[in-house]
Amino acid sequence: MINKIKKVCCVGAGMIGSSWAVNFSLKGYPVNMYDIRFPDLIDDTRAGIKNTLQYLADQNAIAESDVESALSKINYFSDFEAALEGVQYIQECAGENYKIKQDIIGQIDQYAQTDVIYASSTSGLLVSEIAKFSKHPERCIGAHPYNPPHLIPLVEITKCDNTDPDVIKTAIAFFRDLGKEPVVLQKEAPGFICNRLSYALYREAISLVMNGVCTIEDVDKAVTFGPGLRWAIFGPNMLYELGSTNGIGELFEKTGEMFDSVLADLADWKSFPKDFPTVAQEGVNAEKANFPEHIGKSNEDALKFRNDCLIAMLKLHHKF
Repeated sequence: MINKIKKVCCVGAGMIGSSWAVNFSLKGYPVNMYDIRFPDLIDDTRAGIKNTLQYLADQNAIAESDVESALSKINYFSDFEAALEGVQYIQECAGENYKIKQDIIGQIDQYAQTDVIYASSTSGLLVSEIAKFSKHPERCIGAHPYNPPHLIPLVEITKCDNTDPDVIKTAIAFFRDLGKEPVVLQKEAPGFICNRLSYALYREAISLVMNGVCTIEDVDKAVTFGPGLRWAIFGPNMLYELGSTNGIGELFEKTGEMFDSVLADLADWKSFPKDFPTVAQEGVNAEKANFPEHIGKSNEDALKFRNDCLIAMLKLHHKF
């Protein structure tokens, strides 16, 4: 089994695949990008990657010389077999669909070396199902990045019963070399760690809005200027540890009754409210209209502000 990754292949040149390519190339890895839509998509993909790299340089997150250096490491392929030549690691970034991913693995089984590591960027599908028909399920893992991968350090590594433990060890070492913070699920769970936590929070946010407790905008303000600020520094367990003089155990001893009363009142429905998409869109439209000038009023403005803030926080975490 491979224990050293020297060259990678990104399957899919959309938002996630291009972002991964930026991350890989900045860390010095040659990258073969494959997309079934090439060559039609090559010019747009190349331009998007260059814009991302130039933005990082403009933010002093990377050196100006890193832009051309990274671009020189990325090659584009419309032939899957050629794209897989000489690679030790494949980052699949195709649609969130088992059939699509199973078909891709079938081609990998056909064209790639048997010990090449296959990693899916899936945000919630099970590796056991993705690798169900693979000839080499032992090399298959999930490697879910948080979007955008070139900025967010987290990678959730998922596995199945057939996954070779050495593949996990190699993947962990690889991601750490990329500057990532890998976490490993010890058993399969739909949605993994972060999306389950995010969905639990968002279910309560939906419930608060639909029950007339607050607006969409106030939910976002409450998270952004409350727990969200702290979550960008430490996770919930460490923050609760700091919430009482003698730590997390004492905190829960003191507040257990309050916790129970709130938990008993939290939303527990299992089906998404059908009318919420309309409520949500109207709410975020109103929220954007109220944004201050330093953020802007459009999605494009908000995206840039988000990335600017991410880079500022990542510099504090010594990730840039």
